[in-house]
Amino acid sequence: MRAFYAVIYAIVFPFFNLVHPNRTIGREHIPEGGVLVCSNHTALSDPVFLAFALQRKNQIRPMAKAELLRIPVLGWILKHIGVFGVERGKSDVGAIKHAMKLLKEGEKVLLFPEGHRVHQGEAGQGEGKNGAAMLAVRCGVPILPVYVPEKKNWFRRTTIVIGEPYHPQVSSRKGTMEEYDAITADLMERIRALGEQAV
Repeated sequence: MRAFYAVIYAIVFPFFNLVHPNRTIGREHIPEGGVLVCSNHTALSDPVFLAFALQRKNQIRPMAKAELLRIPVLGWILKHIGVFGVERGKSDVGAIKHAMKLLKEGEKVLLFPEGHRVHQGEAGQGEGKNGAAMLAVRCGVPILPVYVPEKKNWFRRTTIVIGEPYHPQVSSRKGTMEEYDAITADLMERIRALGEQAV
């Protein structure tokens, strides 16, 4: 899988960087080992920007809606570069267990806390779901907040900002729903604050 990812990365990156030049602030914050990468989500291209921001040596394992993996050819490619599916609209225990397995194996799992694309000014912007908080707490891995600008102009530089990793704190091993709500709200605020550097 890593070899295939490296090949796709080497093929796509030069072209993508030509039409969407980008720079990354905070790359030194990327930790070794398992980490939950959490970003705002406004466009289908966000995972590509994030993959290049973290660089090839830090392969990300994105959680994506399962429908994408059922598309002929595209689904095959996505699976072979490490994307795994989640059934939206219901509790997908299998996807959660798979994400936990990857994190415990030291992988960098990408999850969008909002759960779907939310454009600036839309209802629900900045409102995350508790999945990221629960995964980080139960796997004992840090959260890496990242901001990706919504506006991405062709042939204009886009700035991605990576924040400092942190371990969310809870009062007990499993935590409470109130604590997860607070962790999620804090995470979304951290992501929003990073956007102030993306100028």
